[in-house]
Amino acid sequence: MREYELYLVIDAAAEEEQVEAIVERVTQLIATSDGSTAGEVTKVEPRGKRRMAYAINKKQESQDIVVTFQSPPHTLAELERFLKLNEQVLRYLLIRTSEE
Repeated sequence: MREYELYLVIDAAAEEEQVEAIVERVTQLIATSDGSTAGEVTKVEPRGKRRMAYAINKKQESQDIVVTFQSPPHTLAELERFLKLNEQVLRYLLIRTSEE
């Protein structure tokens, strides 16, 4: 399994329950990748609200969350699909941190 970091930029107007639901769904997708090799979330670090340097979808503020996890590479396709379809997620960045 490889180690990854996921940086989420979520709409600041989203309620706390919506943000928690997004993080819970991301955690669930990582943990139940294909049944045989489950991933593991190491750390979820909320960075709080911040003013963005430029507007994204006419939004000036965001809530940022960093999720560190270990997962097999085939899990990422479903994770990215969920993030692209969710309207509350303005941007995301997925980086592989391990050098395997």
